[in-house]
Amino acid sequence: MSPEPFFELEERAAPRLEPVPITLAIDPAPRTATPMLMLAGVSTLAIGFAGLGAANFVIDQFARSVVLGGVTLGVTMAGFGLVGAGLWRELRALFALGHVDHLRADFQSGEAGRIADAARRWAAETDPTLLPALRQINDPDAALALVRAGPGKRLREAADALGRTASVQVVAGIAAMPSPALDVALVTWRGVRLVRQVSALYGMRPGLLGTISLLRRTALSATVVGAVEFAGNTAAHALLSNPLLAHALGDLAGAGVAARRMTVLARATAAACDPVPPA
Repeated sequence: MSPEPFFELEERAAPRLEPVPITLAIDPAPRTATPMLMLAGVSTLAIGFAGLGAANFVIDQFARSVVLGGVTLGVTMAGFGLVGAGLWRELRALFALGHVDHLRADFQSGEAGRIADAARRWAAETDPTLLPALRQINDPDAALALVRAGPGKRLREAADALGRTASVQVVAGIAAMPSPALDVALVTWRGVRLVRQVSALYGMRPGLLGTISLLRRTALSATVVGAVEFAGNTAAHALLSNPLLAHALGDLAGAGVAARRMTVLARATAAACDPVPPA
């Protein structure tokens, strides 16, 4: 008689066969910062009350004379028109930064369709000659490589050139400045101007609010750029901060450190303005 298989049945399901529930971490919806809310409220009150006061003044002037009323109305419209043009420039700069964020999200999505579409949109803004080649490419990695080697490389080289120019200007300025306080003012002013110059390479024209937002993004991207160039920055800082070199060259040693920081700032700004992820 052949042996029969023996089965041992359990009344309950094995724990290893039960699906483990997956808990998804959902980020809370971003909220507007309190300083921005306060600034928006103050701006609304200032512009609103100014508009109401100007309207009442125009009405009073029309009551006195049609000519005075017409002149007052023209001056009022010209003034508020200039204010509106400035606000539109600020909003357009903020929209440009948001557009870069959307392109960066598409490039980092991992979806072939979104990556290809983002590559075509970015090429249309920076190098339209790449569009025929990108329309024939279905591989997202090939599309990324093409935009990196084309407009990405060209813009990075132009940003590095601006950084080198700023470094030379900072060294020359610090050597000519009679006071350390003026050195700080010079480096700060040149750094902000460098950020605006690099952003202009990428098609942005940031105003006051756009520059503040761009400086915040540059500070975040500077951590990545600084980590990549940590060895070079450490060696340059150690060499240029040496007491013997500082004693021999005076303020030029500190100027060398500031010049190196200008180069890193240019690359960090380029990383903040470039939607294409690094290779």
